[in-house]
Amino acid sequence: MTRPTLLFLHGWGFDHTLWDALCERLPDFASVRWDRGYFGRPAAPSVAPPLIAVGHSLGALLLAQLLPADMPLIAINGFDRFTGPDGVPDRVLDHMRRRFAEVPGVVLNEFRNRCGAPHAPESLQAQRLADDLTSLATERAESTRRRMLVLHGGADPILPPALRDTVFLGATRAVHAEGGHLLPLTHTAWCADNIRSFAWG
Repeated sequence: MTRPTLLFLHGWGFDHTLWDALCERLPDFASVRWDRGYFGRPAAPSVAPPLIAVGHSLGALLLAQLLPADMPLIAINGFDRFTGPDGVPDRVLDHMRRRFAEVPGVVLNEFRNRCGAPHAPESLQAQRLADDLTSLATERAESTRRRMLVLHGGADPILPPALRDTVFLGATRAVHAEGGHLLPLTHTAWCADNIRSFAWG
């Protein structure tokens, strides 16, 4: 059996370094990282199957939109929609978008602080971040996928519990009761074990 390559995509407000610790835990897999370019140049390298896509937060929604339905997908702290029924109220994201237009660095670091992350690099690309805030408000992904794993934190401060329970219906699910919104960083070994089990399941 050919070993799949892991294709990683981070969420809003982060970059490819989000995956450093997790990739170290998965040395038996080749990996490729996409980067939205929030703090530098975007990177979307071409890769050939077999692949397993791994998306964090917004990255999971984007991968679900971009990749064919027969490609396995692992969503970590991910969702198929951010707002709407059971989701983050529209007014909350609208307020965030208005403030971001005025003080992008402040809003970004407030978000990262809620996640439990340090301040962002100073070289932020405000327009790319603003565009993906709009994606959070408007984009939806199909929930049907042949093979999918959803990993959530039971103490996630960003995603409402009702949203975590209903995203990507039909997917295999696992919840770390103490996990927050940065499972690749805070519960790296748990994520790696789940990824490995899914890859060979």
